[in-house]
Amino acid sequence: MRSSGSRSLAAGDAFADASATHSLHRERTELLGRIGRVVTSLLIWCGLLIIFVPLGLTLYLSLFNQKLIAFPPPGYTLSWYPAIIPNFGDAIVTSLELAFAAVIGSLALGVPAGIALSRHRFPGRGVISTLLLSPLTVPGIALGLSTYLFLVLIEVWTGLALTGSLTGLILAHLVITMPWVVRLCVASLINHDRAAEEVATSLGARPWMVIWRVTLPAMRQGIIAAGLFAFIFSFGNLEMALFLVAPGITTLPVAVLEYLEYHIDPLVAAVAVAQMILVGGLMVVLDRFVRLGQVIR
Repeated sequence: MRSSGSRSLAAGDAFADASATHSLHRERTELLGRIGRVVTSLLIWCGLLIIFVPLGLTLYLSLFNQKLIAFPPPGYTLSWYPAIIPNFGDAIVTSLELAFAAVIGSLALGVPAGIALSRHRFPGRGVISTLLLSPLTVPGIALGLSTYLFLVLIEVWTGLALTGSLTGLILAHLVITMPWVVRLCVASLINHDRAAEEVATSLGARPWMVIWRVTLPAMRQGIIAAGLFAFIFSFGNLEMALFLVAPGITTLPVAVLEYLEYHIDPLVAAVAVAQMILVGGLMVVLDRFVRLGQVIR
């Protein structure tokens, strides 16, 4: 009886110790979970502050009513915004022409390349994919300098005036916009079932008809997102344009940089705010129709 009672007491102590250990482990797990959530929230808020504080300061600076930037300003005005066109009108037109041409060219080249890379297996496929996406990994200054030297070499060989021309700028911007088009087009086809294309082929549709009636509609969201990204990157590119602009052919980022060499006033902040509103509004409108978040994800 005495040994049986001892075993029961020992079993009870062991159960109590196990319950205490389990409770301690659960409390520790809950504590770590709470700490992780707090740290995650802090990181999110820090990221939001890093993004939106400079944007808010830029908007605030664009409302100052005097050229000399001083805190606090004596007053506020919206007069800097109407002054954008007289000072940067030609550069805005050049940037828009360049961006639209880059979008058209990159879509014309990138969409077929995306279809080929995602739907076909052929020798050298990996090498071609790497080459098409490699401009995303090259620093902008190095890419701009190398592109300038390459255009100079072509100009020497052929006599074509490419440096300092809109044609040279368009060719250069195709280099930085086409990787985004290829990447987003491939992404839009990864989760798309090929059964519809195979059914269309089995019913006698020609390959080009399958692409036109089945593949391209399935890529619609990716194509629109690719065009948007190409427009944004072309319109705001500075590093490559620094090497390729010439008198009479100046993009908006280069014109703003040249303006800052001799002026420090809220006009540049107004240009930045107008550009943010244009790009942000375009993304919001397109997102309502093509759900950009799903394509980018």
